[in-house]
Amino acid sequence: MSSKTLRTGLSLVLSAMVLAGCANYSGLDTEGQSLDAKTLKAGQSLTGVTLSPAAWPKSDWWKSLGDPQLDGLIREALHDSPDMQIAAARAHQASAAAYAADAARMPTLDASAGISRSRLAKDQDPRGQGDAYATVRNVSAGFNYNFDLWGGQRDAWEAALGEARAAEVDRQAAQLTLAADVARAYSDLGQAHIVYDLAAEDLKRTRQMLDLSQRRLSSGIDSQYQFQQTESLEASSQASLIDAEKRLNSARIALAVLLGKGPDRGNEIARPKILQASAVALPSVLPAELLGRRPDLVAARWRVEAASKDIDASKTQFYPNLNLSAAAGAESLLGDAMFGSASRFFNIAPTLSVPIFDGGRLRANLDARDADYDLAVAQYNKNLVRALGDVSDTINQLRDIGRQIGAQQHATEIAQNSYNTVVERYGSGIGNYLDVLSIEQQLLQAQRQLASLNAEQIDLSIQLMQALGGGFQTENLASANPAPAKLNN
Repeated sequence: MSSKTLRTGLSLVLSAMVLAGCANYSGLDTEGQSLDAKTLKAGQSLTGVTLSPAAWPKSDWWKSLGDPQLDGLIREALHDSPDMQIAAARAHQASAAAYAADAARMPTLDASAGISRSRLAKDQDPRGQGDAYATVRNVSAGFNYNFDLWGGQRDAWEAALGEARAAEVDRQAAQLTLAADVARAYSDLGQAHIVYDLAAEDLKRTRQMLDLSQRRLSSGIDSQYQFQQTESLEASSQASLIDAEKRLNSARIALAVLLGKGPDRGNEIARPKILQASAVALPSVLPAELLGRRPDLVAARWRVEAASKDIDASKTQFYPNLNLSAAAGAESLLGDAMFGSASRFFNIAPTLSVPIFDGGRLRANLDARDADYDLAVAQYNKNLVRALGDVSDTINQLRDIGRQIGAQQHATEIAQNSYNTVVERYGSGIGNYLDVLSIEQQLLQAQRQLASLNAEQIDLSIQLMQALGGGFQTENLASANPAPAKLNN
């Protein structure tokens, strides 16, 4: 057979192998389509909201709440919380996987050297004596390289790198979540102190009423039944104070847990100051820049990109693959002949392979990668819709709660004045007991409602900072982790 005929035959075989490899994944494709933020309308929901380019929160947004102790607690939590340790470990895992995928693209070179001493048994000795000794010395080097003809290994590395970048963004998202959780727990602690004060004040009022009722009973103005009613009210106030103390202790422990410390740490935290609610304003570039400001959205975009690269890598498995392995060394029974020409050896083994029949394994793998991509796109779409919903809902609640607080403040002042008047009349012996009882309960309810609305306003302020990304920016990521590519719609 001539060399020309041989080359022609090999070309035909190679062409057939390529065609066989390329034809196997026809009919498999993705279905996921990412949403465009511009198509999600929010103008009517945000009518009348102040827009400002400076409305994006800063990275230390919690300082705007006005309590330096909170700043120290959040930094303590970011340093010591197990939640951050878990997020950091996951980012490390993903980074290691990307490093391994990159290493798999590189050739391997290894070397070995050894010496063995042996004695032959009689039945192994060609001379039949059984006293033959042998010493074998060897040294060798091996090389192996898998040619990435179709870029599959690079695609696998880029997919792993995308997952590593997403994990790093997840770590920053965990920081934002933890900071918000600590701020809200701190606000809850302040609210628990306020509720405890209200309960203590209520107990003081009921004891004052009990004292007045005792005097009126002694003067024959009130009946024993009315006095017993006041005693019952005083006992209920004591129970409310005990419940408020229980809730205060629970709030301390909850905050200590977020800090990654034991429950005693909560007892060391001074009473929070009255926190300041954030101004009701939104960035003028919402929702366009929200895509790069919310870490959960950025991470979701990276995962879409990684899933796309996984698909590319899976498709290359249908194509022919070329591998080259080689080895060289020396082996000798005699030490002085170790590097002689008779002791040297080498081999070179280029290998071309292509999948022809695998029972559908490659198609199943590619189909699974397509499904992974569709899932990543759906998760991104879900996060985008939820992000805009979070911002709109929180800003609307903040806008309305200010009016609620104003109305409730007025109601509380009226209840306080009414209580002062009715108690004064009751102490003078001309008031009605039922009026005192009714007004006292109205005052307590009004005070608790006002405290609850103030706490809700602070909580909504924290939620807004979190919904706007908490100061996160893709520019703050490491230079090795550029922003993800724009998704195709």
